[in-house]
Amino acid sequence: MHELLLNEQTYPRVLEELVPSADEFLWIATADVKDLHVSAGRKRFVPFLSVLASLVERGVAVRLIHAKEPGPRFRKDFDRYPVLVESDLFERVLCPRMHMKVFIADGKMAYVGSANLTGAGIGAKSPLRRNFEAGFITDDKPTIERLMDELDRLYIGEFCRKCGRRDVCPDPLDNP
Repeated sequence: MHELLLNEQTYPRVLEELVPSADEFLWIATADVKDLHVSAGRKRFVPFLSVLASLVERGVAVRLIHAKEPGPRFRKDFDRYPVLVESDLFERVLCPRMHMKVFIADGKMAYVGSANLTGAGIGAKSPLRRNFEAGFITDDKPTIERLMDELDRLYIGEFCRKCGRRDVCPDPLDNP
């Protein structure tokens, strides 16, 4: 399966289907991450961080790689979910070169597209206020394996030593 997602089609397929389907692990890569809120039913919205915390509490390993430090509202919400700090199942790293937008659930399903992890990008904002986005959702095993390999290489710091942006990196992944 290889399905094109445009604009507001991304939200239900990625945040309401792909993310909750993770049983073992969920990897997310994004350039920008903000205080994204998602539907919890009946006109109620919760921070996306609560979804990640619920996954971790269920035993799902969550890896979040993003390019810059989130703003104060994200950090305030983050502090409301101590499991994200205390559990070894939640990993968050910054890489100033990260510009991919990827979600991978259990190595079985992936989204690759233009949408950042923000309300205007992938979130529940009105179609009149959202960004114009395009992406694909796929279950193609070779594609997902290549994505996972690339993200894993980044996560273990393979690119850090020779990185041309090391001077602006807050925490190089190859620290001795």
